[in-house]
Order: sequence, then C-alpha cells, then structure tokens
Amino acid sequence: MAAPVCRDAPLEILYQDEYLVAIAKPSGLLVHRTPLDPWATGFAVQRLRDQLGCTVYPVHRLDKATSGVLLFALDPDVLAQLSAAFERGAVSKRYLAIVRGWPPETLHIDHALERLADEYTDRPPAMAPQPAVTRLRRLATAELPVRVDRYPTSRYALVALEPLTGRRHQLRRHLKHAGYPIVGDTTYGQGRHNRLFRTRFRSERLLLAAVSLQLRHPLSGEPLQIAAKPAADFASVAAGLGWPDAVLRLATASPPGVA
Repeated sequence: MAAPVCRDAPLEILYQDEYLVAIAKPSGLLVHRTPLDPWATGFAVQRLRDQLGCTVYPVHRLDKATSGVLLFALDPDVLAQLSAAFERGAVSKRYLAIVRGWPPETLHIDHALERLADEYTDRPPAMAPQPAVTRLRRLATAELPVRVDRYPTSRYALVALEPLTGRRHQLRRHLKHAGYPIVGDTTYGQGRHNRLFRTRFRSERLLLAAVSLQLRHPLSGEPLQIAAKPAADFASVAAGLGWPDAVLRLATASPPGVA
C-alpha cells in the first residue's frame, strides 16, 4: 500500500472576488521563492495557485516570519493598479506586535533606513538611505517577574503599528531603533528575550501580525477593508501575558488612531 500523501492545509481566504483575493498568511511561509532561503519548499503563491486553480499575482510582500493579510491580484492589469496604489501610499496597513519594554502611548518614528538587498532578486542595495515613517500606539502592557536584563522584572507591550512608507523590514528596524524591539525577531531583536518567550510560551515566531489593509477596490472604487485576526500562536502568547482575546479583537477592528 502506498504511503499517504501529506498535504498542506488550505490557506484561509479573507476576501475574494473575480479581481483579487486576500489570505491570512501564516508565520513561516514565504510569499514566493528567494535565493536567500534556497532550502524552502513551500510558498504562498504556489499554494494559493493550487488551491484556487488559477494564476495569482502577489501585490505586496510580508516577511516569512510575519503573519497576516496578504493581497493577490487575479490578472496583470489589476496587479498594475494595485501596485500603483501601494506605491503612492493609497493603501493603509496596520500591524500588531509584541515588543520589549513599555513605549509611550503614542510614538512617531521618522528615521531614514538604508536600502537592503532585495529579498527575492538578491540585487545589491543602492547607497542612499530612504525616508521611512511609522506610527505606533501602545495598547496593553505586561510585566513578568523574571530577570532578563539588569532589572528584576521584564516589561512587554502590545502595540499597533502603521507604516506610512514601505521599506524592507521597516517595522522591525524602526522598533529596534526606538528601543522597543519586536519579540521573536532573530535579526533585529534581543536573543535573551526571544529565548524567554520560547521557554515560557513555546513561541518560535516573530510576534508581528499584519491585521488590516484599507484601500479602494481597483475596479469599483469602493472602500475595501480586509482584516485578519492574529494567528493562534500569536494569540496564545498574548493570553500568556494577560491580554484576553477581546483585546486582540478590539485592536484588529479599531482604526490606528495614532498621531
């Protein structure tokens, strides 16, 4: 008897019509193939194409470790329109993150970022830094009775993030720059805090989730909001920090409201 074939679970569809489709991308899944991760075998583009039975075109990107709303066009003309909307800043993006420390209630991060090599083409970066702006709103705080740094306790916060520009790794780099690195970030975060979360909460992921996209439909022009609740592995850590699911639902549903 042949061995059973192991198949990936279907991707969660958040929105779909004849022009576009949005999914809830899990953490750990690449959008598509990249030379920087040559051993990866699963990609959102491939899985969604097989799931829908048609060609799909990613409109934007999420890091492999980030979960949440990922938008695809279903034909090249729609792709061009949506890509132009992202380029001119006509799409509002909102994220949730769990960070080390207690940032102020609101924070405006205006810090230019050097270009990085492109994740998918491996092209070398240009030299000039690019303007980059992120808005932050603190939603909840927690304090664990654990010494990680020089203090007897360790503080963490749930924050809403709104990137006003679209630089590679912008949120992760801006939060590091501001002194509130995202927990689970193995590139820009702090290893001691990452290890604490792996041990205490069995969290192996970057605690960053894309929870909302707001844009105008490329054909009808009607306002369109696509939302995704944080994945179960994100919600589990939030619950462990004392933030009930109601906090995450409110954070996902409400506008950023940051200045």
